[in-house]
Amino acid sequence: MIPVRIFDFLDYQLETLPLERSISTKVDGQWKSYSSREFKAVGNTMAKALISKGIKAGENIALISTTNRSEWNIMDYAISSIGAVSVPLYPNITHREYEYVLNHSQCTYCFVSDKELYHKINTVQSKVDNLKHLYTFDDVAGAAHWKELLELGKSNALDSKLSNRKAKVRSSHLATIIYTSGTTGVPKGVMLSHHNLVSNVLSSSKRIPFDRGTGKALSFLPVCHSFERIIHYIYIFNGIEIYFAESLEKLSDNLKEVQPYIITAVPRLIEKVFDRIIARGKALKGIKRILFFWAVNLGLQYQPYGVNGKIYAYQLRLARKLIFSKWREGLGGNLHYLVSGSAPLQPRLAQVFTAAGMTVMEGYGLTETSPVVSVNDMRNGGLRFGTVGKPISGIQVTIAKDGEIIVQGPNVMQGYYRQEDLTKEVLQNGAFHTGDIGELDEDGFLKITDRKKEIFKNSAGKYISPQGVENILKQSPFIEHLLVLGANQKMPSALINIDVAYSIRWLKNQNIESGLKRQDLINIPQLKEAIKKDVVALNAKLNEWEQVTKFELVDSEWSIESGHLTPTMKLKRSVVEESHQDLVDKLLI
Repeated sequence: MIPVRIFDFLDYQLETLPLERSISTKVDGQWKSYSSREFKAVGNTMAKALISKGIKAGENIALISTTNRSEWNIMDYAISSIGAVSVPLYPNITHREYEYVLNHSQCTYCFVSDKELYHKINTVQSKVDNLKHLYTFDDVAGAAHWKELLELGKSNALDSKLSNRKAKVRSSHLATIIYTSGTTGVPKGVMLSHHNLVSNVLSSSKRIPFDRGTGKALSFLPVCHSFERIIHYIYIFNGIEIYFAESLEKLSDNLKEVQPYIITAVPRLIEKVFDRIIARGKALKGIKRILFFWAVNLGLQYQPYGVNGKIYAYQLRLARKLIFSKWREGLGGNLHYLVSGSAPLQPRLAQVFTAAGMTVMEGYGLTETSPVVSVNDMRNGGLRFGTVGKPISGIQVTIAKDGEIIVQGPNVMQGYYRQEDLTKEVLQNGAFHTGDIGELDEDGFLKITDRKKEIFKNSAGKYISPQGVENILKQSPFIEHLLVLGANQKMPSALINIDVAYSIRWLKNQNIESGLKRQDLINIPQLKEAIKKDVVALNAKLNEWEQVTKFELVDSEWSIESGHLTPTMKLKRSVVEESHQDLVDKLLI
């Protein structure tokens, strides 16, 4: 039976390819696994418990977890099984945002992972009209534990009720409301049906080059985001074991333990991994250092399908044996694929990791499109660096006259929850207007160039894509984040948020004494001069009118917690500008 509702994926796994370790979480230093059968059994028990508590079809239930864990996936299965609607939320948003989203979504139940989140939600619970009950996955003093519900669901008397509820769930029914992080304004609740999600899984699975039932996946991106969530469904559908990383701090250890075949990652994480590898290479001496950077430079020239010729292919085999094999060892030793999404990836990173034998599959999508629109695939000539691949089957992508990407297909959302006016702005006759600017080449590969609302003109009337400029300048290891400015100015300028860890290492290697705080570092002339040299060198990759001629180093960290970044690590441009208005004024004189 081909799945038609999201809970059907687990049923499909159990029927066609049952696993002994379907999902696994580290508990007290040991991996605790659920087989396909156990996963479904516990999911059904929780579903019956929810029925016993009187939760109706269409009722909204919030899920919040600090890290990915088995309980989240079990709850997702249970909620969808009874026709209720899951509302996944980020663990690092503010009290104010929790209050807004929980009220707006009208959630009646909320499940959180740990003590910190329990206290966060408990603080705002009195201000949330519909929220009746709050449960935790960890044991938290004074909190109701999710196992209390599991006890309620053990009664066999509820079996027929669950079967009836499952049978009544239609593919057209609402499955989830995902609140977008939003670079501007309040979060919007994206309504996705079972059909939206299932169609996206079935089409996307055709682009993931693994055999069903082979390999493991390590999951660490937030599952509340549509990108990681859809990949979980893809793994379940294709019989791939899912292991949940303990934390980003322990990611390296978990990679070596699990030895995954595939992982998903956002560009900033790939950038950091590459920077760490390069830092280790710089610490080498003599012939080892020479060989290391020979291999890196070779990788940066990589093109698929034998384009570089036989001599290059021979050199690459040698580089993989001598150098790149050690990169793979550091990432578990069995990593074949990195799926990258959520933001633009520097093509050079896709090239060098693919050259190293870990194919980077960069894709494109939005929460509103469930999310996958396109993805690169090494097979059948389907990979082209600098693009986000070809649209997946069943989806039509067109480019409007102004360059905006428009998407049509079964993956397009039902609309924004309780926001009809905003829905009408972007959804017209079933076509979703993405707000992204892009182009389709002659072979059908999609390239994203910027956000429609972010492109500006300089004083000479030339269009500048700030995101494109930022992606080039971020190749400097000194730069963590930057914001390019310059509407109606002769030349663009930038606010730069430095990479503190790298800057300290660089200063130490230069025998320059420094403090450990950002405020100390940005006032060191030698550091600013080194950043300037990088900016000048990278400017050569840009058109003359795009080149950044002035920049200022900011004295505060841009983070999710500070409000400068969305939970998916995108810049909140207006927030950044407003919080550094003095520097902006200085740059735009």
